[in-house]
Amino acid sequence: MQQNLNQGKAMPSLRLSILFIFLLCLHYSNAQVITHEDSLTAGLLSSEKATVISGYGEGKFSFDTRYATAKANLTRAVLFVGHKFSNNVNFFSELEVEDGKVDGDGGEIAFEQAFLKFNLSKDVYITTGLFVPRIGITNENHLPNTFNSNDRTYVETYIIPSTWRELGIGLYGNVKKIAGLNYSLALVNGLSSANFEYGTGIREGRFEGRNATASNIAATASLLYYKGAFRVQASSYVGGSAGLSKREADSLQLSYGAFGTPIMVNEVDLQFKKSGFAFKSLASVVNISNAEQINLAYANNTASMLYGYYAEIAYNLMQAFKRPTRALTIFARYENLDMNYKIPSNGITNDLLKQQFIVVGINYSPIRGAIVKLDYVYKKTGTPNAALVVNPFPQAQTFYNTNGYINLGFGYSF
Repeated sequence: MQQNLNQGKAMPSLRLSILFIFLLCLHYSNAQVITHEDSLTAGLLSSEKATVISGYGEGKFSFDTRYATAKANLTRAVLFVGHKFSNNVNFFSELEVEDGKVDGDGGEIAFEQAFLKFNLSKDVYITTGLFVPRIGITNENHLPNTFNSNDRTYVETYIIPSTWRELGIGLYGNVKKIAGLNYSLALVNGLSSANFEYGTGIREGRFEGRNATASNIAATASLLYYKGAFRVQASSYVGGSAGLSKREADSLQLSYGAFGTPIMVNEVDLQFKKSGFAFKSLASVVNISNAEQINLAYANNTASMLYGYYAEIAYNLMQAFKRPTRALTIFARYENLDMNYKIPSNGITNDLLKQQFIVVGINYSPIRGAIVKLDYVYKKTGTPNAALVVNPFPQAQTFYNTNGYINLGFGYSF
């Protein structure tokens, strides 16, 4: 009863917060970096056939101010290889290594994309293979030069699990009669609710091109509109999360079919950039209508609703010196997310998953494609549910609702 009362109080506040960040008339600052991959995408290669090598990467040093500990990590290094077969057929691939190397303690080697692009006309094209659907800001635009902080936003890591790539086919184009209006439609394999992990939303349910069950599928769609200095987008994802036979699904009491045990993700985002000032904001909600059945089947404490939103303002100090290839950007961002906003009757609420972040920092790009970043992250969470604490104090360290991190890092793309 108390949980329902708290949710009733929180909803007006959530609505007001989301409305506020989308009514702010501020300015957006992440300059898009032109790489060899972008040249292939835009059809700027003059030769009839060509192979393109490109890439990006990032690393950071992070200091935990609460516990006075530090870590250094090569977050990712990505090699892009693309090929132009003709003016109408192109191939794109990205091979990524995470955390410097792969061993028993972690790390990952994986294809981030591997797809063919067919140009049907100058306004419409089809992609097929392993690709990232157009949802949110970061999923398609995740080069380290396109976001200000050392880490990608928390909302677009845990609510929208960027980089989110799956196998499928997508249609992209623009509407001739409405200048600046673009659209996308895609069919991809669905998620696996069996792999959902408590505290990370739907992130671990992605297949990312590896032995994906195609018995359940997903559809994504987006509308993207450019008007002057503004970029506005709305996108949605709906897909099944139980790629099982009917007998298996029935035995686990999960809904069966292509869109059985459905997951829905909706987001809206706004970006604005002009005269060195910049602003961007995003809000996203994940609905898992069969969360109770998923918990009965897999006991992974899946929430029925998650949400997150953020807003960021920035200014490029180099604007006054008219140096288009250099940037010295200061920024500030606020993020709010709740990974268990609504919990089914057989789930357990944990206020630890109600999180707020304030990120402030500065970054310097001496030349297009290279960037150095310094930022401070303030994190605030609710208090953990004692029933979910495996090793309570004094075996574990004392829990603090707040913490801070100083991050120094670098990024590149070419």
